[in-house]
Amino acid sequence: MEITDIRVRRVGGDGKLKAYVTVTFDGCFVVHNIKVIHGRSGVFIAMPSRRTKTGEYKDVAHPINSDFRSQLQDTILRAYEECKDDPVGTEEDLEDSASDGN
Repeated sequence: MEITDIRVRRVGGDGKLKAYVTVTFDGCFVVHNIKVIHGRSGVFIAMPSRRTKTGEYKDVAHPINSDFRSQLQDTILRAYEECKDDPVGTEEDLEDSASDGN
């Protein structure tokens, strides 16, 4: 599966949430609201989720193997790093960087 487009929308403030990301796969399937979060061990991604009746969060969409999760996270974080200095709240189309090396 090829990542054909990544759009990063940075979030302002001093919180852990740094950006929301939209990823398009094979030019025909899109996943919105992947989060870029700064944690204790550095920056990582969190897949879109919803809250259940019991209060726990369940991913709406997620990779089913660790190799693809690593590839997805690496590509998203590379795109995030490329737009870190852009104004907050803007969405960057990083299609070219998403397809580099993948």
